[in-house]
Amino acid sequence: MPGDIRYLIFDTAGGHCGIAWTADGIVRFQLPGEDAATTRRLLLRRLPETETEAETAAEAGAPPPDVARAVDAVRRYFAGEAVDFTGVALDLAGQSDFFLKVYEAARRVPWGRTTTYGTITRDLGAGPEMAREVGQAMAKNPVALIIPCHRVLAAGGKVGGFSAPGGSSSKLKMLALEGISFAPPAPAQQSFSF
Repeated sequence: MPGDIRYLIFDTAGGHCGIAWTADGIVRFQLPGEDAATTRRLLLRRLPETETEAETAAEAGAPPPDVARAVDAVRRYFAGEAVDFTGVALDLAGQSDFFLKVYEAARRVPWGRTTTYGTITRDLGAGPEMAREVGQAMAKNPVALIIPCHRVLAAGGKVGGFSAPGGSSSKLKMLALEGISFAPPAPAQQSFSF
């Protein structure tokens, strides 16, 4: 596999993101870290390694047209534009069949909408005991944003965890970018002051 993976670190309105790809599609996407170096480190440490496991098999490179379109879509997303990533080709080799089904279900959750681990579990025809497995799939999502795990919430519509830099606060920011707020509603009526 050495030499088969290329990557790019690029700037967005949300910070530096990272993307890695093979000939089959995007294999890894890194949400913004503190800076470009942090994003690069986070991206590379989760890529497949060489046989010696001493170094990652990825090399920096110019993206092919389909990956360049995905990079443009990510930039538009962080600029606040509604973007649909369902057409982005992914290389999810090595993922379990169940995780692939979970990822496919999560990709159908559109901009500005959310679902829950339990709903995805039911939609897949699995028992409620599999909701934890759905949560694990989201936590291990190799292409966060492209597979919109930030739109998958815990039971009762609670935010739940988020394994990206910034944790739940990053998840809340991404949801806010899509017009989803977890702030309590403003009072319908102003109180009288006497």
